[in-house]
Amino acid sequence: MDSGHAEYRVQREIIDEQRLKERSQRMDPSQINLPIFHRLKKSLSCSTHRLKHSIVGFLPVLSWLPRYSIWDYGMPDLISGISVGIMHLPQGMAYALLASLPPVFGLYTSLYPPLIYFIFGTSRHISIGTFTILSIMIGSVTERLAPDSDFLIYNGTNVTEEVDIISRDLYRVQVAAATTVLGGLIQVVLGLVQFGFVGTYLSEPLVRGYTTAASAHAVVAQLKYILGVSPKRFSGPLSIVYILADLFTLLPETHLPTLLAGVVSIVVLITAKELNNALRQKLLVPIPVELCTIVVATVISFYTQLNESYKISVVGEIPSGLQSPSIPNASVFSEVVLDALAMAIVGYAISISLGKTFALKHGYKVESNQELVALGLSNTVGGFFQCFSVCSSMSRSLIQESTGGKTQIAGVVSGVIVLVTVLKLGSLFQELPKAVLAAIVFVNLKGMFKQYYDIVTLWRSSKIDLLIWLVTYVSTVLFNLDMGLGASMGFALLTVIFRTQRPTYSLLGHLPGTELYLDLETHMEVREVPGITIFRSSATMYFANAELYLEALKKKSGLDIGKMLTYKRRQEAKQRRRERRAERRARRETKRQKRALREASRRSKKAVFSVEEEAGQSNGDMHREVELAWRERENSTVFVIPETARTSDGHHTWMYLKGTDPETTTLGSVSDLHDGDTTTLDSSSEDTLSHDLERVSLGSLGKWTWDIHSIILDFSTANFIDTVAIKTLRNIFHDFGEIGVDIYLAGCQALVVEQLERGGFFSDVITEGRVFATVHDAVLYCLKHRGAETIHCYENALDMSGTRL
Repeated sequence: MDSGHAEYRVQREIIDEQRLKERSQRMDPSQINLPIFHRLKKSLSCSTHRLKHSIVGFLPVLSWLPRYSIWDYGMPDLISGISVGIMHLPQGMAYALLASLPPVFGLYTSLYPPLIYFIFGTSRHISIGTFTILSIMIGSVTERLAPDSDFLIYNGTNVTEEVDIISRDLYRVQVAAATTVLGGLIQVVLGLVQFGFVGTYLSEPLVRGYTTAASAHAVVAQLKYILGVSPKRFSGPLSIVYILADLFTLLPETHLPTLLAGVVSIVVLITAKELNNALRQKLLVPIPVELCTIVVATVISFYTQLNESYKISVVGEIPSGLQSPSIPNASVFSEVVLDALAMAIVGYAISISLGKTFALKHGYKVESNQELVALGLSNTVGGFFQCFSVCSSMSRSLIQESTGGKTQIAGVVSGVIVLVTVLKLGSLFQELPKAVLAAIVFVNLKGMFKQYYDIVTLWRSSKIDLLIWLVTYVSTVLFNLDMGLGASMGFALLTVIFRTQRPTYSLLGHLPGTELYLDLETHMEVREVPGITIFRSSATMYFANAELYLEALKKKSGLDIGKMLTYKRRQEAKQRRRERRAERRARRETKRQKRALREASRRSKKAVFSVEEEAGQSNGDMHREVELAWRERENSTVFVIPETARTSDGHHTWMYLKGTDPETTTLGSVSDLHDGDTTTLDSSSEDTLSHDLERVSLGSLGKWTWDIHSIILDFSTANFIDTVAIKTLRNIFHDFGEIGVDIYLAGCQALVVEQLERGGFFSDVITEGRVFATVHDAVLYCLKHRGAETIHCYENALDMSGTRL
């Protein structure tokens, strides 16, 4: 670089990968490339501080309970716990119907799991207990493994229409408990192996589409209680369609008193809830609408004898007291493992999203892995006490937070409320109509019904998220909750693969006065660096899009490297064929010439000089002799002249020219000659042609022209690279190098560089000096090492804009 371009000399050090490694080693060499033994020893070492931290991490209650202030938190937690406990009563019994279990088991589920979560949970505001979605999932399992058809009462050879409800419910409880325990164990294991991130695979559109579809299943499941009919039970794909078809045929048999009780309960609940929301700012605590509804309905049913007089189905016997723990039926584990896995993932995803929402609002942290362990232990321990799967409830959690709850003491208080009800008050709800509990489920699904508006919102914001929502909804409605979850997760992952397989490719230009490089198509103020193409992909290059990456690079750079190299190799092959033909023709002509010369030497009458003997004569004599030899050649096609003077050993190098006249025959360049135009022979050796012709270049062939000497691949968006991508990169470096275009990498993360090293990417040809910390470093390097002409062009361009690189 000359002095005229001194201002373009690098004003700071250019950082490539080699210099970056040297600097990192100088900073802290003791922390680089530690042996695996030392790293393992450090991870397994134990100290008092580390032991204490581990215990407190596994038992979070020890971190806040010793510092609990009764004066500051006691009264808010008490009020909040009572409010949530009152909600647990109707919801527990109603959601037990969703799970196809006796209502009392919904109360058990509202008692034990919150007490376990109090010890192991990290969220202060979520309310653990029954939830609509998990109750529906449990119901699908219990009805599939314990259908009514398996418990029909036989009377001799005839089968009556009666079902052995006691035996059926007993087995359904065993199935629900076994599924809950297995799901809890899965959650615990996932939490212990730090798999708390598994919930991130359930995106918000997927979860909302899934819960909306689950609400459709819940509505269909409760219609039989509202209409007072007994449809057939179906399971498996399209079961909801078959149930709706059966309900449609049973509409003429609708039990009007039951329908009236259900509709009145729905109207009362909706009206009371709306009033509750309107007066929310004026009320100290929300009015327990659901509890008031079931109390009033129970009193009316008891005094009017609704069950006996109008045949309205009621809850029935609710045993007082607690049941002793029992070991779950492990024989059904193999039949429910997929359902348990689905419930484990869905329950955790709902709980962690709700917990993080409250944590962000109140300024504390929720540990994902510990939440998974806490939820798993709540389900595992609860399963031993005949509970079914639990997670956090949106409605109860909002009540716990809005009524001033500060810690999980509120969960303990709500558990005490449920405990008192189970021990002393449970029998009072025996006359409660099931239609009222179904009405409570209907009204609590109002929030999920509003999620249908997501279709409009997602249509405006993201078509792909809308597609995920719709596929999740349709697959869950048609294929049931377990298969629907698997199908929706698979489809969501496919959209990720599709988006990474079809990323956005762009060429970058320099923003004058900065070190920024932006998209040339979207930023008008950026300028292209002459001679340098900067290429960027919006996604990581890996096996699924490596070929597409190469195609986009060829298209954006304007260099179809495949066709160019194919053309070049064809020309080189053609040149080699010409060379071989010329060699063979020259040999034949040489032999013919030698024979002619030998014959001429024998003819003493003709004055034809021997070519070898008279090569040292004067130029004038040589010209006359060669001209005479030319005229006397019958074919008059080959003319032979010495190219160099006689060497010390008496040898010459001869040039054979093809033509009709020695005065007009001339030598041409490699690109101008035709087959066998020129060849060189050494007369002191056997007559062979030299193979040292200059390699054919695309520039000399004249088919393509380009002004690019460097291509910089911006890898700042790449977070990993696989072997297929490494091979593609190596081919890019090699192929573009054949046409004189240098390739450089910029912005690689440390992990990507490490993977390049392990993949054998670097070599004597492709060194770490071709990897730069930033795009600007790579540009400066290219401007410094690829000629002053390009820099001069860029200098003029920048002078016109009044800026400097």
